[in-house]
Amino acid sequence: MSEIRVEKLRHVYSAGTPFEKVAIEDVSLTIPQGQLVGIIGHTGSGKSTFIQHLNALLQPTEGKVFCGGEDVNASKFTRRDVKWKVGIVFQYPEYQLFEETVYRDIAFGPKNMKLSEQEIDERVREAAHFAGVDEELFERSPLELSGGQKRRIAVAGVIALRPGVLILDEPTAGLDPAGCRRILDNICEYHRQSGSTVIIVSHNMDDTARIAERIIAFDHGRVAMDGTPEQIFSEPEKLEAMGLDVPKSTSLAMALKAEGLPLEGSIYTHAQLLDAILRVKEAAPC
Repeated sequence: MSEIRVEKLRHVYSAGTPFEKVAIEDVSLTIPQGQLVGIIGHTGSGKSTFIQHLNALLQPTEGKVFCGGEDVNASKFTRRDVKWKVGIVFQYPEYQLFEETVYRDIAFGPKNMKLSEQEIDERVREAAHFAGVDEELFERSPLELSGGQKRRIAVAGVIALRPGVLILDEPTAGLDPAGCRRILDNICEYHRQSGSTVIIVSHNMDDTARIAERIIAFDHGRVAMDGTPEQIFSEPEKLEAMGLDVPKSTSLAMALKAEGLPLEGSIYTHAQLLDAILRVKEAAPC
């Protein structure tokens, strides 16, 4: 089990200096095994600092982080071991690709786990499948591929670790709409088949609304909202006060309602908006 539990987490950068900054303040939450969570918040809200605590890249100023019931900062050994349990793909991870071939880049993590060549090969091919990396690219240099392909290779490199928790920081940043959809569809397929916990940090409300089961909104280092997409996007004024947008479908639905169109139900995806409009059309007198 890879349940994440955070208790009264606080993180201060440059403590005791004129540059002291509180990035996380009194955050307590639990993310059950197998949940697909979206984390949103404006720049500087504490999102990135928070996720770096989940695999002990940062150590708390105060509070504790547990993975599978174990304090990830209990010792240098737990801090080392949690790296295999909680994998993070950072924003623009393609800049971190460095091996000569795609295969070797994906295999880098499993090799460091001292696995057999057979198991390494199995993990590389499995991860490539989940991330949408064609095996025909295995002998190519990752540096000569497109941005979307590099992004998928970086994701595959973390999936190859078979982490109980997969965290992706802005996985669609800089990609065109088609590339965004492919990445997110691959991530959703991985979540469905592996049963792993998936946490996606994103500024894109439409992407978050479409795939997340639960959304956690950070504001000034604290959890400001936590609930289902329906609960979160039913409070657009609160989101706007935090400097966040609502999904385009929600904005359009609000505008149509203001013009008198009787749309019913919670609307935060394109499919929901289309269904609501069709229901109004079907109910209209001939």
